[in-house]
Amino acid sequence: MSETSNKPSIINPKIIERKQKIKEKMGKIKHKIVVMSGKGGVGKSFIASNLAVALQSLGYKTGLMDVDFHGPSAPKMLGIRGQRLFGTEAGIQPAVGPLGLLVMSLDFLLPDDDSPVIWRGPIKSTAVTQFVTDVNWGNLDFLVIDMPPGTGDEAITVGQELPEVDGAIFVTIPSEVSLLVVGRSITFAKKLNIRPLGVIENMSYFYCPDSGKEYRVLGKASGKLIAEKYGIEFLGEIPLDPRIAEANDSGEPFVLKYPDSPAAKNLLKAAKRVIELVENLKKEG
Repeated sequence: MSETSNKPSIINPKIIERKQKIKEKMGKIKHKIVVMSGKGGVGKSFIASNLAVALQSLGYKTGLMDVDFHGPSAPKMLGIRGQRLFGTEAGIQPAVGPLGLLVMSLDFLLPDDDSPVIWRGPIKSTAVTQFVTDVNWGNLDFLVIDMPPGTGDEAITVGQELPEVDGAIFVTIPSEVSLLVVGRSITFAKKLNIRPLGVIENMSYFYCPDSGKEYRVLGKASGKLIAEKYGIEFLGEIPLDPRIAEANDSGEPFVLKYPDSPAAKNLLKAAKRVIELVENLKKEG
């Protein structure tokens, strides 16, 4: 037996302090929801941003934490790019978006539009925890976490470091490829003990605002198939609508600008269902 085999392991006090701070900050937030996608280009940030706005519009104090570090787009979609962050004794004050939504994104910290984020894994993991420990989120009903595509460092850090995440919403499109990669994301979430809450299928069909007609231009639906295969909730179809791009570019949340559109109604319906799901989970203990 070696001389060092009976020595107690040394725990870094900085790690203990960080975990305690994360627990303290997250303890003030009732529900934590992550929005994931297996691949890029499915409109995940659009869904995350508008879900957060929808929750805020329903009277729930909500925050949006954008950890898509290499492509932070939530501030643009919410019309709050250029807001300056400032520090207080309680931490960095997040930006204030539509209806009072609190937002934290790396976009606020980049010096200009052309600045790339060239980070390796450990830096990204540290940044995720700092978005929790160094930001004054205060008391929230919901924190929506906009994840980057795939199953990389940011997602692993959220799963391992953030306590009591209520679950994940998976964004897909009507595609066989998306069906495959979203399935991997669901399995990934389960391995990290993140409960899969449901699936939202974006770009389900093209909705023509002039005629009201629907056209399935991207193929047959896959969101329901994914939900059925993995035994989780199907939260609805969000159609392609040319006004979505217009709203994103002008920085006006689609759910607020076009509340009577099919896409906005389905997003609001999805938000209400998410509220029911997490409240039921809370009752179940």
